[in-house]
Amino acid sequence: MTDRAARRAAAAAGAALLLVYLATLAPDVTFWDAGEFIAAIESWGIPHPPGTPLYVTLGRAWRLLVGFLSPAVAANALSALSTAAACALLGALIGRRALAPRLTAAATTIGAGVVASAWLNATEAEVYAPSLLLGATMLFVADLRPERGVRKQLLLVYLFGLAAPLHASALVAAPGAIALAAGRIDDRSNRLRVALVLAVSFVAAAAFATGRTWLALAGLGALAVLAALRVEGAAGAIPALALGASPLAIMLLRAQFDPAVNQGNPATIATLLDVLARKQYAVAPLWPRQAPPWLQLANFFQYADWQYALGLAPGATFSAPRLAIALVYVALGVAGARAHARMDRRSFRALLVLLLSASVGVAAYLNLKAGPSIGWGILPDSAPHEARERDYFFVLAFWTWGAWAALGGLEFARAVSRGRWPALGLAFALLPIATNWRAMDRRREPDAGAAIAIARAHLAPLPRRAVLVTWGDNDSYPLWYAQRALHYREDVTIVTAPLLGAGWYQDELWRRDSIPLQPGADESGLVARVAAGARARRRPVAFAPGVAARVRRATGDDWSMCGIVWLDAGATCHAPPNPPTREPNAHSDPVVRMMLPLLRCGRLSAPASLDSLAKDSLAVICNVR
Repeated sequence: MTDRAARRAAAAAGAALLLVYLATLAPDVTFWDAGEFIAAIESWGIPHPPGTPLYVTLGRAWRLLVGFLSPAVAANALSALSTAAACALLGALIGRRALAPRLTAAATTIGAGVVASAWLNATEAEVYAPSLLLGATMLFVADLRPERGVRKQLLLVYLFGLAAPLHASALVAAPGAIALAAGRIDDRSNRLRVALVLAVSFVAAAAFATGRTWLALAGLGALAVLAALRVEGAAGAIPALALGASPLAIMLLRAQFDPAVNQGNPATIATLLDVLARKQYAVAPLWPRQAPPWLQLANFFQYADWQYALGLAPGATFSAPRLAIALVYVALGVAGARAHARMDRRSFRALLVLLLSASVGVAAYLNLKAGPSIGWGILPDSAPHEARERDYFFVLAFWTWGAWAALGGLEFARAVSRGRWPALGLAFALLPIATNWRAMDRRREPDAGAAIAIARAHLAPLPRRAVLVTWGDNDSYPLWYAQRALHYREDVTIVTAPLLGAGWYQDELWRRDSIPLQPGADESGLVARVAAGARARRRPVAFAPGVAARVRRATGDDWSMCGIVWLDAGATCHAPPNPPTREPNAHSDPVVRMMLPLLRCGRLSAPASLDSLAKDSLAVICNVR
């Protein structure tokens, strides 16, 4: 009865969370990876490494199921549903052995779901939301009663395998799931068995190896996990692991059809392994550290400060009220962890392992550069920084702490009211809905329509069959979305300059557009070859305003502004005289504040000479010089 009560309360709280997410859901595409993911879902394609074929395929099936929704809203809603379900599973796990199962399950469900990183992932098309659900499912399955025996253990191994085709970030939950499955239901001691420690260590090794396709180490880790879990008949475990990983074959099969989004073109086993290992990127080794270890941990605590009151003080600037609220929830989390340990030491230990894996473990494994808003004045000016804030990598840690903080709120209310009104502690779980709302609400303008506005502003002015050179994720992915999901200006070929050095991308440009490239050329030389190949086929060439002027000038000096883009002088321009502009506000996402000023480049109306444009205040934003 206790299990059933906790599950029903967690499901109801998860439904309430879902309503919160839907009320703040992005109504269209957002920046960063969302446009690429939606374009991949619409074309059943292959996004950037590691490819996430299970996410794309689930998104495709979901899209067909809710065909009455727009492509963006459907993909965004899948994230909302995934996150709400993940929080409900965690609430049911914690509440099932509580003295007040309904209240505990409801509070911890909401507390986990209102931390900023989880909430933001829930309101846009993002693989980290289904990954969170897979991690929560691992924990829930690991907590099933021992009489389930081999079936439970094989199911857990299968879920581990699913992380490979979904996203390896789900494996962050594996050590906690191992701890939960290996512990005894009636264990009241505080001792960790040797088998448990070994299991956690080998799962971490297997996760590390999987991300780099070190197959021997991954296999060793898998076998050690099986031994630690005491799987009866390992012959059944290996097929379970293989079955979980089998959706990786989707990439191999889909690449044969060359879908519109086909990053890495994993048409062979060798190229499939390259995609899984993310060889397209410079994956950081464990050593040397890309930033001082203390600064990497400081970056984690910076993100922790943003979890509970980001709506009061958005952005990275220090805020005493926001920090004060964060410290209150730190204290509540400590109280909740202690209460959880008294209530059920086994599941407490599992969540403690999860917390450490998702914080210190992730920081050690990823070896991130300093965040874009930390380390200035401490590190040398030449020190590299991440392109964006990476708080979403630590979402499982904040999610766990959110549940504990909600439990601590119940304990505080119980103590203050002398056990009479513990339900008043729900206020602590609900308060972040108010203090985070303004920063979480993606329906507010200008953020709601910023990405699609950027996409249309880049594509609308161009003549037919133009070749547009873009510079990165945020002036490429929204455009891919407009073309593949909305079927807008599909005649334009988008060339993303940072990808030109990849052999698969060079082959794609030749295969699809007969544009030859010269392997080994530098960045400017590759762009020049793209422009020459396009012009040889009488196709106009254009550049996004974010492309550096030196790169554009490598292809010639005869350019004019066409709306917000640079276009071959003499080519037909379809831009309106004064393209509409939108101004970001204090609560706008940082990338919105970065990208929206590009719309002001349209004020530099064509035709105009470089000399006259250089005198304009928009010269830097629009890369005049």
